[in-house]
Amino acid sequence: MARSEMVRAVVLTKPRTLEAREFPRPVIGADDALLRIEACGICGSDYEQYEGAQPQHEDYTPYPVIPGHEPLGIIEEIGRNAAARWGVREGDRVAVRSGYGCGQCEACRRWEPRACPKRGGTYGYTDVGKPPHLWGGYAERMYLSPYSVMKKMSPSLPAGVAVMFNPLAAGLSWAASIPGTGPRDRVVILGAGQRGLCCVIAARAAGARQVVITGLGRDADKLALARELGADAAIDVEKNDVVTSVRDATGGGAEVVVDTTPYAPQSFNHAVAIAVRRGRIIVAGLKGLRPAQDVAVDDVIYKELTIRGVLSMPVDETFRAIDIIESGRYPFEKMHTRSLPLEQAEHAIHMLAGHVPGVNPIHLAICP
Repeated sequence: MARSEMVRAVVLTKPRTLEAREFPRPVIGADDALLRIEACGICGSDYEQYEGAQPQHEDYTPYPVIPGHEPLGIIEEIGRNAAARWGVREGDRVAVRSGYGCGQCEACRRWEPRACPKRGGTYGYTDVGKPPHLWGGYAERMYLSPYSVMKKMSPSLPAGVAVMFNPLAAGLSWAASIPGTGPRDRVVILGAGQRGLCCVIAARAAGARQVVITGLGRDADKLALARELGADAAIDVEKNDVVTSVRDATGGGAEVVVDTTPYAPQSFNHAVAIAVRRGRIIVAGLKGLRPAQDVAVDDVIYKELTIRGVLSMPVDETFRAIDIIESGRYPFEKMHTRSLPLEQAEHAIHMLAGHVPGVNPIHLAICP
């Protein structure tokens, strides 16, 4: 690509409005870099961002933005200082963390943005008007801030598989490290999407004595894959009462309950009912600003439950996820459903949301 060429991108200008635009190729200095996007994973947050159904958050700019916070790509151009600091060079494939450092704290001044206590911003959620504009993965190229965090990945993996580092890191964090899952724990995962399935992998790897996952009737293939990944039971909640079925399957409930279900506030009530005394509930599925109704608060108190909301995952889990994917230990190729070109970004979002008849994907990626 000639240095003077423009870069194609998709901009979310307001809810449900994506526009194709072009931006000048950034001028790269000594401390930053330019990433050629190979793939950008899509998750439920992309749909919520598209719908305008995310709560206000200090790290996010609602609109206009170039979406895409799960980027994988090739270092196309890099400054001398950045290459030495990140340990990468032009031509390397890297997985990039969604958050980048603030550039002002002590950690960032030491060039250790992974220890930044307050993110400077998030790729996919940064104002497109902020130079050099290319702050998201729905583009041919993405600018890499000097305070980015990344890790090299093997070029031998298919891009659609390699980019699953983000949902796997979420699973490792939500179903294992945050609740402290161990051999005595029964783990129930509500929701059989990409992160729910990655929670199965994580809970089983953590040594949980039992892993149960729930899903809808249309999720039959996902539930079957969950069994292959290590789930002991997979429950269709449209055929069975979720609380009764889970209690029957687990012998009374679970020490760890992970709620990954999107747009389903009642699942929080189910989590409270399923958790045993002193159980840990991890709430990860955004509800599209819909409040939970009739929560049994007294049960939370009498059972002494610990409830933790989660938004992202630690850097260490991202790096561990990359190592696991590269190991070939799990069939991630069965989880990646399809890669779509940049021009079909809006269609991909609707596919993931279940709006395309006959299609119920697990994982999708934009591959410019």
